[in-house]
Amino acid sequence: MPALRTLLAIPLAMAVLCLGQGSAPGPTAPADDTLPLLVTRGKAPSAALLATAGSTGHFTTTSPSLTRSDHVRAGSITKTFIATVVLQLAAEHRLKLSARVTTYLPSLTGTRTLTVRSLLTQTSGLYDFTATTHGHVPLTPTEVARLSLSEPRTTQRGTWSYSNTNYVLLGMIIHQVTGQSYATEARRRIIDPLHLTGTTFPGTRTTVPSPHGPDAVRLDPRTAGASGELISTLPDLNRFYAALLEGRLLPPGSLRTMLNTRPTNGHYGMGLYPEKLPCGTTVWGHNGRIAHTYIRAAATRTGSHIVTYRTTKSTLSGSGAPERRILTAEFCHSSPAAQSSPAGQSSPAGQSSPAGD
Repeated sequence: MPALRTLLAIPLAMAVLCLGQGSAPGPTAPADDTLPLLVTRGKAPSAALLATAGSTGHFTTTSPSLTRSDHVRAGSITKTFIATVVLQLAAEHRLKLSARVTTYLPSLTGTRTLTVRSLLTQTSGLYDFTATTHGHVPLTPTEVARLSLSEPRTTQRGTWSYSNTNYVLLGMIIHQVTGQSYATEARRRIIDPLHLTGTTFPGTRTTVPSPHGPDAVRLDPRTAGASGELISTLPDLNRFYAALLEGRLLPPGSLRTMLNTRPTNGHYGMGLYPEKLPCGTTVWGHNGRIAHTYIRAAATRTGSHIVTYRTTKSTLSGSGAPERRILTAEFCHSSPAAQSSPAGQSSPAGQSSPAGD
């Protein structure tokens, strides 16, 4: 990523700082003057950011129409939840990451050379069904599999290539192994234990619960399924990534497996990806874009410092530069909580983030 020039002063009226009710004073908030970049350079109508470090935090928004408690479609952040469930099942010896997909989904003969691990790491080469549906056509998981397997592989098996199809198939595997839907398992294993009261898998419900922002349009969640149907809030997502990276959801070995990016040459772990910032800190998380919403979560390796922000536009301008400046301001200049990732598990400096459709 090219170095960014020093920005001209941004009018104070662009950003409104709101501290969480009843919380202690949060860490310094350099992102307060960088968040408007998502509006000025990213061309989003409005944006909001919640950063937490331990028990403190700060919430910033460019518009009073976005609040800390808003429900928001989380898009591909759903993948981190799905990957967590699959790795929990593997830790319980209920499935094997090295097993063929057809071990659990025998009718999908076109996947006979693929493993569960290849789905998690986005190295299956399966065609991304959203390249055809563009997020507008609701499909059953079986229809997604049929569509994807009818198209040529996008890459050779073992080469990293982001595909939403991979996580739809993982949702099918969760159902086959447990007898319950991926939504039920995620709720039982993650949402309820962490008390994520604003987080749901809507199933067939087309509306977003109140309160919500102006981007909460009607959408059939089956357009994304296990690859992106989650609805959550900024506080819930920060709590989830803190619990995950602190090791409260997975055994240490499973978490190391999740964060191992060597098989993808630094692009992706399992359900989340790294980004190395100019100061040397590597943050982990995922992004999502669905309907009229873009959302990004990023955290230090230990989960001690987390930032989640959203915009009321699914596609940002600026080739990632506004986002990178926000992350750099937050993790490199605001708090000593930011920590570097272990050697060998980070992406190359300046690597662009994977698409999170």
